[in-house]
Amino acid sequence: MLSRAFYWIFPHPFLTILLAVVWTLLQNQVSAGMVVFGIILGIILPKLTSVWWPDRPTGFRVGKMTSYAIMVLWDIMVANVQVAWIVLTVPNAKLKPAWIVVPLDLKQPEAITMLAGTITLTPGTVSADLSDEGHSLLVHVLHTFDPDGVRDDIKNRYEARLKEIFA
Repeated sequence: MLSRAFYWIFPHPFLTILLAVVWTLLQNQVSAGMVVFGIILGIILPKLTSVWWPDRPTGFRVGKMTSYAIMVLWDIMVANVQVAWIVLTVPNAKLKPAWIVVPLDLKQPEAITMLAGTITLTPGTVSADLSDEGHSLLVHVLHTFDPDGVRDDIKNRYEARLKEIFA
C-alpha cells in the first residue's frame, strides 16, 4: 500500500502516467522536453482536479490492470474477426440482436466506467445505459443465441477481474 504522501503528490497515479503518455504521443515526436512537460502536466492536472474525486480508488493494482488490458486487446481482435464474419455471412433477417441487463457487483464509479468502456470497445457489443442506482448495465449485443451466456461472460471475464483491480 502506498503512503499518504505519495497520494498527496500523485492523487491519481494512473491518470498521471496516462496524461504524460498521451501528451507525448500527441506531439508526434519523442523528445526529453516533451516527456518532462507531459510528466508535469500529468502531476498538475490531477492535483488541480482532485477536489472533484473525493472517493478515488486507492487500491488500484497496476500488474493486474496490465494483464486485463492485454486480455481486452486480445478480445477486441477476436471480436473484430467474429463481427466481420457475422456481417459477411449472416443475412440481416437472421441476426439475433439482444438487449442484456448485466447486474453489477462493482460499486466504484471508475471500475463501472472501465467495464462499460471495455464492453463498448469490444466490437459487437455496446454499453447503452447504467441504472440510476448503478446496480445494472444495459448492453446491446449484435448477434447472440444465448443472452444469459453473454451476461455471464461479461461478469466472469471482465467484472471479476475489475473487482480484483479496484479492490
